[in-house]
Amino acid sequence: MTIIPDTKDWTWVLERPCPECGFDTSAFAREEIATLLRANAAEWPEVLAAADPVRDRPRPDTWSPLEYACHVRDVFRLYAQRLDLMLAQDGPAFANWDQDATAVEQRYREQDPAMVSAELVAAGEVLADGFAGVTGEQWARTGTRSDGVHFTVESFGRYLIHDPIHHLYDVTGRRAG
Repeated sequence: MTIIPDTKDWTWVLERPCPECGFDTSAFAREEIATLLRANAAEWPEVLAAADPVRDRPRPDTWSPLEYACHVRDVFRLYAQRLDLMLAQDGPAFANWDQDATAVEQRYREQDPAMVSAELVAAGEVLADGFAGVTGEQWARTGTRSDGVHFTVESFGRYLIHDPIHHLYDVTGRRAG
């Protein structure tokens, strides 16, 4: 996975457009997060169907299209759980998630692309529905990542949406916007 700058903390995307994919997390209304999630999830089945070979990595340090799709699916699932926690509890603390360990443990490169495609779309819909239901003061509810980074539901959603959009760029080369 390509990381910029030399850190795994992507919270800087809340402050400026991503220099790689071009996505600007401040360029849309928070109520559009659900629409952006649905649009992103809808692109992955085509990516997985078109990628040939879908399991091959372009470089040893970069995931294959299938691995990126598995990651996006799992991000959607995890963030749906975290959004539910933020809406149901006051200031929940999120357990640590090691995405690289998950990729190895879950054998992302060996998963069935058709199954991953269906699961990704379904997980994206669940997460989009969660954000579509957020109203009023709920946008200001908070949660804390295991490394101490604090989010509101709004900043959490803006931070989140960059991830799948950036990963589409990783596999397609198409910049956002």
